[in-house]
Amino acid sequence: MSETMRIQRALARAGVLSRRKAEELVANGRVTVNGAPAQVGQSVDPERDIIMVDGTRIGAPAPTEWFVLHKPAGVITSRHDPEGRRTVFDLVPARPGLTYVGRLDFLTEGVLLLTTDGAAAHRLTHPSREVERTYVASVLGDGEMGMEQARFGVELEDGLVRPRKIRGEKIGRGRWELTITIAEGRNREVRRLCEAVGLQVDRLIRIKFGPVELGDLPAGKVRSLTKVERTALERI
Repeated sequence: MSETMRIQRALARAGVLSRRKAEELVANGRVTVNGAPAQVGQSVDPERDIIMVDGTRIGAPAPTEWFVLHKPAGVITSRHDPEGRRTVFDLVPARPGLTYVGRLDFLTEGVLLLTTDGAAAHRLTHPSREVERTYVASVLGDGEMGMEQARFGVELEDGLVRPRKIRGEKIGRGRWELTITIAEGRNREVRRLCEAVGLQVDRLIRIKFGPVELGDLPAGKVRSLTKVERTALERI
């Protein structure tokens, strides 16, 4: 089945350029659709429309791909890093238009979804979808009191946070392992929640994003999503 998409996305998915660069090409009049100059934001069907860049026809986009990466600590969730640090794109297959679904901060490990379907990535991270994310946090402090406060909700600078689920286990003197499920997906939300209730985060791993679980995928490794996982994401 053919798919209608914006011209910038069609160029990016065909491997011509990034979406931003593709937009510049269109604005500069270097792209035509069925012989007429393309317009930024124009909808096209790459399988039916004749799309040309500087007189050369581009092919239809490759099939949509989905990956899950076990992001290690010390890796940037970004395409490029000005400081030259390793990024998640150094660990995954090179695909035109590949983007990540939400960020994990520099030190946080675990499930990171990546896809060539930019529109789906945007939908999954939009607050209105309330996609659940589950983390395991190794913390220092009074875990019992921290969990009690978190269950009632904690006011952060960008609003109230109340975990969907939170449970914990004492694993040593002053050391706890908390399993926390949230649905807001704000920046560094779990770390800030723990800090707000007096807990120091020693290690943070995202073990689940929506229906996709980390399982036994080793750190730094990537796999394609299963058909069952893709179908579950589409339902979201």
